[in-house]
Amino acid sequence: MTIERKIREHLHEEAETMECPPAVTRRIEQSYSHYLQRKRSESPMKKRLIGGIVAAAILIPTAAYAAPTLIEMLTRTPMTAEQVKVDKVGKAALEKLYHAFPETKSFEIIEASSVQGVQTSIILQEKGGTGKKITLHTNAVTGAIEHVIQENWEPKENPLPALTDQEIKSKTDYLIDKLYGSVNEYEFAMEQMENPDQKTFMLNYSKKGSKTPFYQVFVQGNSISVSLIGGEAAPSTVQVEGYFSRDGKPDYFADDFLNDAKLFSLLKISPAELKEELATGKSVVEVAASKNVSKQQVIDVIAKTQVDAQIQSEKNGDVPQGNHSMEQMLKAIEPKVLQVIEHKNETSSKK
Repeated sequence: MTIERKIREHLHEEAETMECPPAVTRRIEQSYSHYLQRKRSESPMKKRLIGGIVAAAILIPTAAYAAPTLIEMLTRTPMTAEQVKVDKVGKAALEKLYHAFPETKSFEIIEASSVQGVQTSIILQEKGGTGKKITLHTNAVTGAIEHVIQENWEPKENPLPALTDQEIKSKTDYLIDKLYGSVNEYEFAMEQMENPDQKTFMLNYSKKGSKTPFYQVFVQGNSISVSLIGGEAAPSTVQVEGYFSRDGKPDYFADDFLNDAKLFSLLKISPAELKEELATGKSVVEVAASKNVSKQQVIDVIAKTQVDAQIQSEKNGDVPQGNHSMEQMLKAIEPKVLQVIEHKNETSSKK
């Protein structure tokens, strides 16, 4: 919605030099701690950095944004360049990249890894080790490139944040256009983050009527980081949005999971009643326990709904056809469901 032998070691080295702000660390721990997947950190940022990226299929561990606490949660298996080229997910990702940016055909695969059944990650760089670099994090179930990081594609003497807002948007538009398709149908919002150490911009591309970004982009230094969130306009059957909130404002990352008719039936609760319960600081797991419903029952219901939707999307041709069994897909999505149902709203008593 990027996970670690060589990659993990590299990230640990990078993490040693970074300071993870308390607010961002707390956000990561709360929104990701039980989730095998997507957020960010450096020095104190008061505005929310992570937004809808938590909804992405797996959180991306990059030197720029990975917190040490998050890195420890993942187990990656390193891959060689040869393994990437014969891996179904890796091969498809490379083909898409080469089509979008033909020059990358000459790039070297300097690092690659996988989280079994969840994500394949590939880092490519111009030969010589100091030029352009691009990182791809691809969902192993859907085949979608959920996160791409483009580094050093602009002259060092003219870093991205020094450009005008329109110039920055043109750069991010171009990257999205090349890898995902036209951004013309999306509404656009851009804001500068409160980062005293490095000028950072967040850009959200949303479909009309949607509260959640479809693409969320961070620009800082010589890096453009794009996450495919996939936020859709709320279906007409959904009566409640923003089950969770942050800083007094709705935070929509869990809506897709919790707007589930079978969940409401299991809990014998309405969408509005569930939102009221969550607003008191309870988790979905705690709400379920109060109704003698187990955590596993909640997981099973939500996971089945999500996997059924995924299978239907594959049949409709909306996403690439996968070769995973129902059991594998259910297992892959469980960590994401767990992250959502154990999450708690920040109540007014918390700082």
